[in-house]
Amino acid sequence: MIEVQSALVHEDLITEDFVCNLNKCKGICCIEGDAGAPLEQNEKQVLEEIYPKIKHLLAPKGIAAIEQYGTSVLDIDGDLTTPCVDGNKECAYVTFENGITKCAIEKAYEQGIVDWKKPISCHLYPIRITKYPEFEVLHYDRWHICKDACSFGRELKVPVYQFLKDPLIRKYGKDWYEELEQSVKSNY
Repeated sequence: MIEVQSALVHEDLITEDFVCNLNKCKGICCIEGDAGAPLEQNEKQVLEEIYPKIKHLLAPKGIAAIEQYGTSVLDIDGDLTTPCVDGNKECAYVTFENGITKCAIEKAYEQGIVDWKKPISCHLYPIRITKYPEFEVLHYDRWHICKDACSFGRELKVPVYQFLKDPLIRKYGKDWYEELEQSVKSNY
């Protein structure tokens, strides 16, 4: 692991390659799984504030789930997540374009409707963060549905941390990312 400020970065984020390939996977990560996207506590209020602005972009079943459960929910483990529809699989914030899932929040961001791109856990995927009182651990979440992203990343020779540069900077800041890059150059 590489220590960058108060975070430990698992070496898989440096040695493994990854580039999302939506033409192959169709964004299935937004409609599969056993719970919604993990949320940070401050994101609960953001979702409450932006929901009226993005509601028109949501599918009717997504609206129904949010109206019934709220803009965020606690999952079975007590963790804050986005609400889901269809038996806890599909994120309520999903919309579809040409057979590909798209985040309605991100779509609203791209249209200038809101100034928040999407939950940081979605933006960082396949990085997942385990939080401890004194530090955080960033690790690579391997999921079989991302096999096309792994092969595409190998083809393009793009490590996970480089593919996720923008969300890593969003989460930790530019100085943090530059320190990570320096550590990678020094150690790999």
